[in-house]
Amino acid sequence: MKEINPDPEFLNHLRFEPLTKKNWLNFEQLFGEKGACGNCWCMYYRLSKAEFMEGKTADGNKSAMREIVWADKPAGLLALYEGQAIAWCAFAPREDFVKLEKSRVHKRIDDERVWAIPCFFTDKRFRKLGVSVALLKGLITYAQEQGIGILEGYPTIPTTETLPDSFAWIGLYKSFERAGFKIVDQKSRNRPMVRYYTDAR
Repeated sequence: MKEINPDPEFLNHLRFEPLTKKNWLNFEQLFGEKGACGNCWCMYYRLSKAEFMEGKTADGNKSAMREIVWADKPAGLLALYEGQAIAWCAFAPREDFVKLEKSRVHKRIDDERVWAIPCFFTDKRFRKLGVSVALLKGLITYAQEQGIGILEGYPTIPTTETLPDSFAWIGLYKSFERAGFKIVDQKSRNRPMVRYYTDAR
């Protein structure tokens, strides 16, 4: 991956694309040898615990994500800058995420058709620069263009001023709030459920 240094206005130059076969290499480069974190490849919410742990070896999780993309199923959105992917968020119908459907904390609150945003990953060179808010705003625009009515996230409200990057993968509440999301359920004080209702609803 070539070195790129963000200029002060770089957020205005971000491009947003759904993950497809055409930009798979961008996704692969962003996630790198570690598969974002411990060979996750953003499959944590899509698989049972046993399947996910097994997939952390021999590129199993990477292959599982590739199968989703090659089947033209929704996987998520990439943020690109100067031709390189610098950030990612998972985005698909809630029922595609097995762990969400079994979650007690984030149990469904209604029978509406919902698209979930359970995971984020940002290139370390672009963290704490507002990329996640820009990505969420780009996601809202994309959802409206696709006729998607309800976006749902499950961010964290940190209990300390500093939060290790490894704990930010579910997204920060303040990022969702700045993008216009509202809390719709809060069974856990630090893990609210938030939603954005688009004009397509």
